[in-house]
Amino acid sequence: SQQGCDPFAQTQRSKLQHRRARINQQINKEMRMRAGAENLFRATSNHKVKETVALELSYVNSNLQLLKEELEELNSSVDVYQNDSESISVPMIPLGLKETKELDLLVPLKDFISEHYGEESVLFEKEIKELMELRQAMRTPSRNEAGLELLMEYYNQLYFLDSRFFPPTKTLGVFFHWYDSLTGVPSHQRALAFEKGSVLFNLGALHTQIGARQDRASLPGLNQAIDAFQKAAGAFNYLKENFSNAPSLDMSAASLTMLVRLMVAQVQECVFEKMTLLRAQNDFLSRLQLAQEAARVEDVYSLVHQTMSQPHVKDYVPFSWTTMVHVKSEHFKALSHYFAAIALCDCPAPSDAELLEQEKAFLQFHVTMPEGPSLRVLLQDPEERRKLGKAHLKKAIMKHEEAMRIHGLCKILRKMDILQEVLSFAHKRSLSKYSEIDHEEDFFETGEAPDIHPKTHQKPEIKSLNFSQVKVTDLFHRLGPLSVFSAKNKWYPARRVHLMRGENGFGFTLRGDSPVLIAGVIPGGCAAEAGLKEGDYIISVNGKDCKWSKHAEVVQLLKSTGKEGVDIGVITLQGSECPKAADRKAAVMSSGPGTLKSDKENSRKSLMNSKSASTLLVWSKKSKRSKKSTYGGVPFTAVGDNEAMY
Repeated sequence: SQQGCDPFAQTQRSKLQHRRARINQQINKEMRMRAGAENLFRATSNHKVKETVALELSYVNSNLQLLKEELEELNSSVDVYQNDSESISVPMIPLGLKETKELDLLVPLKDFISEHYGEESVLFEKEIKELMELRQAMRTPSRNEAGLELLMEYYNQLYFLDSRFFPPTKTLGVFFHWYDSLTGVPSHQRALAFEKGSVLFNLGALHTQIGARQDRASLPGLNQAIDAFQKAAGAFNYLKENFSNAPSLDMSAASLTMLVRLMVAQVQECVFEKMTLLRAQNDFLSRLQLAQEAARVEDVYSLVHQTMSQPHVKDYVPFSWTTMVHVKSEHFKALSHYFAAIALCDCPAPSDAELLEQEKAFLQFHVTMPEGPSLRVLLQDPEERRKLGKAHLKKAIMKHEEAMRIHGLCKILRKMDILQEVLSFAHKRSLSKYSEIDHEEDFFETGEAPDIHPKTHQKPEIKSLNFSQVKVTDLFHRLGPLSVFSAKNKWYPARRVHLMRGENGFGFTLRGDSPVLIAGVIPGGCAAEAGLKEGDYIISVNGKDCKWSKHAEVVQLLKSTGKEGVDIGVITLQGSECPKAADRKAAVMSSGPGTLKSDKENSRKSLMNSKSASTLLVWSKKSKRSKKSTYGGVPFTAVGDNEAMY
């Protein structure tokens, strides 16, 4: 069975998760106290009591504020998730996992099994326990492929759980409790969609942690980081498109939009790093390309910064994240101007053969045309190149200084030496380049350099999650095929019928597999006499469970009966005359307001289960049986394409 990682192995990260869990519990307690105090405040008319309660409320609220700040500091412990390599990489932002409370499903599932399925619920304790162990393990997934598979396995298992135990019109009465990933505020819901959505969120969050811990000084590490952040974007995007009305802020549409954009920006930054790593030649064109690549990173981080500054998101995103994103947008803008200057000042003027290609590249390089001579003249005149290069460096230095200023405003980021180091290194590099190309006799006023047109050679992808990569078998397989034995179907209690074989056989036609359906009953035949009806499903023959049996197996069991006859167990679906309309009505009733709904999810669910869950009368198109086989001296004839008469 799958294992979570040992939460007591005190790694830096698990200490962090422990502190988060502890703060979450304290927040929970304070929220309960606040709710109690607010109720009392509303209910009382006594001034003295009102004053005391108001004081208590302000105390609770300031406590909550402090707890949230402590949690924010933890959410910003970016360095814990980074790699241990010697070389400097700019830190990335990972997300902490959502915490959840333990859940005891034993009683509710056993009750449902005995009431709805009419089975001996004690016989399913092993399966229920296995489900609860899987849920327990997925609370602490390891930060690698195995951890992702564990979350995916539980997520896929929830599909079966939904089909088996969550009828459209009724809940199990179990509450799923999850804490907000960023604020630690608890939420709970009875809807299984909330559990699914939260697991999906954690899949995204785990991808961000895997991305942040890669060693990005090497090509394989960079490619893995790109892959991880793209998959994180895919998870958050899937959540945004398929679930609505989330009870917690981290899964609101505004928040998920921000997270998708943040992941895309982190991918774009990795793409830039990949270019600097691969760049063997220092020629003019590849430096222009680097400048445009940096401008593209600045562009996407500016978008993230705007998204984080919007009303519904601003108060909720850790200040350190907003600052980091802002710092990066300024930093990469500075880099774009730095590389433009390097291209102009460190590369020789083009030969006649190179001129056309360079001119073409330079035409699309700036957002607006630089003032001064034509591009052709500019490219061929070292002095003009130096002039424009100097203007770019001046802008770069301004932007480096702005990045360092913003960085200094955030107490949490100030503690992050790595980022500080990267910013000051880039700043010094631009300064030394500036002093190198600055001539004392320069009498011209350095102009304003135009911005660089953003362009990337590798667009980030939002990678959809591949749920089918982790194969799961339905833990409650023994309840029977989902096409019939599901939470939304109801059936009359099973009937036992004793059936004798007449000289013309049993007098019914059978169709399909698992479970085999009685498709027709011949009037006046043995089956009709015994009370079998068209539409009955055969669930046992002589005490042997046949829910999953193939057509041929049931026929074999029936064939082998002697003169004493055979005991057949059958069930009839309620409303089997028109299941579709009943379903639709039920679905409308179930999706009340304020619950986390996953409508589009359910259509995928039916696809997932379609291997086992054919609709009522679908059966396999190819019949393996020979149409001429005979038994009991009676010719065995096919009645229609796939039905056989017995």
